[in-house]
Amino acid sequence: MGTDVIDRLLEETVEKGDVPGVVAIAGTADGVTYHGAFGHRAVDNRVPMTTDTVFWIASMTKAVTSVAAMQLVEQGRLQLDEPIGRVLPELTTVKVLEGFSESGEPRYRTPKRPITLRHLLTHTAGFTYDMWNADMMRYMERAQIPNIIECKNITLSTPLVFDPGDRWEYGINIDWVGKAVEVVSGRSLQDYLKENVFTPLRMEDTGFRIPDGARSRLAAMHQRGEDGTLTRIDFEVPQDPEFFMGGAGLYSTGTDYLKFTQMLLHEGMANGTRILQSETVQMMRRNHIGSLNVRPMKSAIAAVTNDAEFFPGMEKKWGLGFMINMEDAPTGRRAGSLAWAGLAKQTQKF
Repeated sequence: MGTDVIDRLLEETVEKGDVPGVVAIAGTADGVTYHGAFGHRAVDNRVPMTTDTVFWIASMTKAVTSVAAMQLVEQGRLQLDEPIGRVLPELTTVKVLEGFSESGEPRYRTPKRPITLRHLLTHTAGFTYDMWNADMMRYMERAQIPNIIECKNITLSTPLVFDPGDRWEYGINIDWVGKAVEVVSGRSLQDYLKENVFTPLRMEDTGFRIPDGARSRLAAMHQRGEDGTLTRIDFEVPQDPEFFMGGAGLYSTGTDYLKFTQMLLHEGMANGTRILQSETVQMMRRNHIGSLNVRPMKSAIAAVTNDAEFFPGMEKKWGLGFMINMEDAPTGRRAGSLAWAGLAKQTQKF
């Protein structure tokens, strides 16, 4: 497909009102093969979208935090299969939510096994998100626990919804991974990532805090109404949070994020600097949930998200940071490819 065909497809997407604007960047391990920007940064202004526009990348943060954890695994400071409670004592007392009594009181039990870092990295620990789990939404409303996006420590105090290792369910797991990185490194997740990921990869526009000089390039957030129209909303991840949200807190650009994925395509190398050992990258790409499968995510809060399933009907597994499609897709995407996305609808694929 020629670049002019891609340009036209993206232009039509903007013209139809599917999105106010779009940035698309594609590349191989060694360079950029396509980049384009169309439309505007918000529906209520005429500031054009550009390839250096800054976005909230939401859950695409998870892969970055997973890389940080694997750096510490390489150093022997974190272990994949020992109880993570040795690093995070709070997780030694977490309970499984079994349901609610007739009066609405939560019912709990002790989990059958301890949580490990591997469980957290693969979303098999038992944690969930309220937006995709009605029981958790009910629990958080009753306990008056704020949404994860507020970056308050109490948000991480939610129970499990199944025993560690028993199934795959998307949740706050990587926020706990970020906490583990902070404990063993003795640094904030922001500072750790800047020193060990962003600076060596030259990701100058990436951070939990909107980078200096980048606010003028920030894309607005929007919400789609029942009639399909988009309305700008006031939204920003807290810039002085109680914890840096390792699962969804980063701001970045398409150009910066491509540098991150190219590092993985280069088996952990970038700009002459080794970010991860080649063996570690290869391990991260493998299926780490065995016979379990990535399940469709059914919306429990319609105002926040629709149902979500990537490559419907296809078998999907999870590595250490990414979803893996196990079959060739009709689009030409090959089996064994890695991907994930974010609530704000930017998508990584490599």
